[in-house]
Amino acid sequence: MSKLPTELKYTKTHEWAQRDDEDCILVGITDHAQKLLGDIVYIELPEVGIQLHGGEEFGVVESVKAASDLYAPLSGEVIETNQALSANPALINSDAYHQGWMIKIKPDDIQEWEDLMDADEYAEKTETEGK
Repeated sequence: MSKLPTELKYTKTHEWAQRDDEDCILVGITDHAQKLLGDIVYIELPEVGIQLHGGEEFGVVESVKAASDLYAPLSGEVIETNQALSANPALINSDAYHQGWMIKIKPDDIQEWEDLMDADEYAEKTETEGK
């Protein structure tokens, strides 16, 4: 497995979350998830302004192998979506943790951030899944 960015938090459904200086959260899927999916060919993201609840589906990513639902790591309002993914969803495959980000959320309660897994917990989860 590739080295996980330690500044990110992770979900059991393979999303990552990055907190910025304004306590907004960038969300994407992990490198592990994109490898399992294979070549990503389509992504459906929510509209800006939509209110999400932690654990709720916010979109779909489709690859040549399968389609997979995307889940919000925490509750809040979608304040931005990565428009570059509409034209080039393969950015998720090539750069899952940077150019492949999907949505930006203004959280309702930043304390939900603390409930997400750190890199070590996520690495342990993915290792035990593979057994």
